[in-house]
Amino acid sequence: MAVVEDKIKALLEEKFLEDAFSDCFLVDLKLHAHNKLDVFLDSDFGISFEQCQRISRYLEHYLDEEQWLGEKYVLEVSSPGVSRPLMMQRQYPRNIGRKVEVMLKDGDKRTGILKEVDEGGITLEEKIRIKEGKRKKTEIIETEISFSSIEHTKVKVTF
Repeated sequence: MAVVEDKIKALLEEKFLEDAFSDCFLVDLKLHAHNKLDVFLDSDFGISFEQCQRISRYLEHYLDEEQWLGEKYVLEVSSPGVSRPLMMQRQYPRNIGRKVEVMLKDGDKRTGILKEVDEGGITLEEKIRIKEGKRKKTEIIETEISFSSIEHTKVKVTF
C-alpha cells in the first residue's frame, strides 16, 4: 500500500508546482482499510474549500484511471482542522498570535501565545503565577522552545 501513498505524494508535489497551489503542502496522508484515503493539506495562508475540492478532483482522475485503489474507494481531501496538532514547522507562522498548547518530549506542557517562529523553534508568551509573600502575582514571560524538543503543538480555540 505504501506504493499508492508514494504515487499520491508525487502527484501532489506536481500539483503544488502550479501557481494556484504553490503555497500548499501535504501535512499527512493515511490509507485505511476498505480503500479509504485521507489527504490532509495546508497552505501558508490557509487552504480553501475550493483548493481542497480541486485537488480532490485531480487525484480522483488518476485513481479512477489507474485503478490504484480498485473500483470502489473513498477519498477525503481536507485541511487538518483545529483538533489535529501542527505537524510541520511550516504550519507555525500562520498561527502567530494564537493561543497554543505545546507538549514537550520530556512530558512537560506549556500553554501560551505563539509570539515568534524561526528556523530553530518558537517563542511562547506564558502567564505564570508566582508567590510574593502571601500574595500571588501573575507575570508574563517569553520562553524559547526548540523544534527538536517539541512532541506536538495544538492550537487552542478560544471564544
